[in-house]
Amino acid sequence: MTDDRASPARPGTPGPRPGTAPAGSWQAGPVRPTLLVVDAANAVGSVPDGWWRDRAGATARLRDRLTGVAEAGLGDLGPPVEVVLVVEGRARDVAAVTRVRVVRAEGSGDDAIVEVVRAECADRRCVVVTADRQLRQRVAALGAEVRGPGSLPGNDRANRG
Repeated sequence: MTDDRASPARPGTPGPRPGTAPAGSWQAGPVRPTLLVVDAANAVGSVPDGWWRDRAGATARLRDRLTGVAEAGLGDLGPPVEVVLVVEGRARDVAAVTRVRVVRAEGSGDDAIVEVVRAECADRRCVVVTADRQLRQRVAALGAEVRGPGSLPGNDRANRG
C-alpha cells in the first residue's frame, strides 16, 4: 500500500490542489487562506427584510456581518478566511472594510464573480456563496465549492442549499 500524499503525481497528471495538502505531506510553503466569494445581490435578496427599499444599506449590513468570518471562519471553513463581497447595481458604492474586500462589478455581477474565482482560486480552497444555479455551475467548473446564502451569518432565514 502506498501513501499518495507522500509522492508527487506522475508527470502529466495533476497532483493535489495547491494549498489543500494535508499536514505532514510533501507540499512546502505557506498555505493561503480559503477565499470566500459572496454574491452580494443574491445573498441580500434571499432574506425578505425590506432590502428592495435600500439595496446599498442592505449590502452594507451584509458586509458588516461578514467581518467576523475572516477571523472566526464559517462552518467547516476554519480561520483565516479571506472574504470578498462582489457588489453590483445600486450597491456598487458600498465600501470595503477591514477584513472584507469589495469588488465592484462593472457589468454582470456573475461575470465578476467568475473572474475572481478564475484569477484567485487556482492555488487555494475557494467557496462561492450564491443560490444562482447558472453561477453555481460556472464556478464549480472552475473548481470552486458552492454554498447557499443561508450559510452566511444573519441569513438563517434564507433558503439553504
